[in-house]
Amino acid sequence: MSTTGKVIKCRAAVLWKAGAPFSIEEVEVAPPKAKEVRIKITATGLCGTEMKMLENQMQYPIILGHEGAGIVESVGEGVSTVKTGDKVITLFLPQCGECASCLNSEDNYCIQLKQSYTSLMTDGTSRFTCKGKPIYHFANTSTFSEYTVIREISVAKIDAVAPLEKVCLISCGFSTGYGAAINTAKVTPGSTCVVFGLGGVGLSVVMGCKAAGAARIIGVDINKDKFEKAKQVGATECISPQDFKKPIQDVLVEMTGAGVEFCFEVIGNPEMVAAALASCHESHGVCVIVGLLDYGVQLNINGYLFFSGRSLKGSVFGGWKSRQSVSRLVSDYMAKKFNLDPLITHTMKLDKINEAVEFMKTGKWQVLPLTFMSECLGQGKGVWESEAGKGSCGW
Repeated sequence: MSTTGKVIKCRAAVLWKAGAPFSIEEVEVAPPKAKEVRIKITATGLCGTEMKMLENQMQYPIILGHEGAGIVESVGEGVSTVKTGDKVITLFLPQCGECASCLNSEDNYCIQLKQSYTSLMTDGTSRFTCKGKPIYHFANTSTFSEYTVIREISVAKIDAVAPLEKVCLISCGFSTGYGAAINTAKVTPGSTCVVFGLGGVGLSVVMGCKAAGAARIIGVDINKDKFEKAKQVGATECISPQDFKKPIQDVLVEMTGAGVEFCFEVIGNPEMVAAALASCHESHGVCVIVGLLDYGVQLNINGYLFFSGRSLKGSVFGGWKSRQSVSRLVSDYMAKKFNLDPLITHTMKLDKINEAVEFMKTGKWQVLPLTFMSECLGQGKGVWESEAGKGSCGW
């Protein structure tokens, strides 16, 4: 029986207040309005971004989740780029195709991203209801729900035979890291790179550096359990700052002779940003901030570091123009141009989401993609499973 135009009841992980655990609830998902799409989520990820959101004040109650893949259930008036039955990937970074950023070939920060900050749809209302209360959206995606409603400009149609339980990684984690190396830093063949933080996004940076032809890729993390995986995807060596008495930037400069050409901070730690920049070659080193820094955080960086030519850059979604690039990245995956399997290590069910949060906090999972097959979620470092199957997503 068709559900088009009707309210759908399904399960979702709702966060009712700050500091509370996720609560698995039955929610009502309204039909999509003009220029909106309702999607059956089949795979999603619990990203490091969600972990930061759990520590910050938001509007409550809210359904989190921004790394997802699924199938279009119905579309609202005026939607022309996707139709019912299409396989799609959800996008926290929209691509309206009309703003100055979208029209600039070197830019991807669509102005419509700011609409996501309201935690509501464009008309100022929510499409979610639970226990008679409206539920706020997150990043215009809210993928921790079996069904969600998203603006058309935040949906990318993908290959009909693509495995959603794997390509959901391209929704954020993989694309963010891989693109930071390929697009933002523009890593050059034969160069030396350093990656601070070897979680899912950090590993994706390593993969991007390798694909770009870097000769030496040094992974930096205090968790040595991550080193084996990092070397598997392309790191040539790994070190822990805790093994040295001197600052890690001094260690890296000594290891490389004069500093590295490309350095990536994939933690979201302001002190590590300063260390990463200081690790760069004094005249032409490029440092890219990939990790999410808390809003309002101040960087304490010696201005002299910029005197001779170092550069510090930010990166969002790896510099990809979201709608057009994601479809192409999925095609590249299908053509075996890169392998997402190393980023998938565990499987869990939706009702284990709070356990997964604890795993992420304690670092028990090295790469924890999270999947959500109709009744399941996965996390930024593992995979989730339901009766329908299993999948994954990374952070």
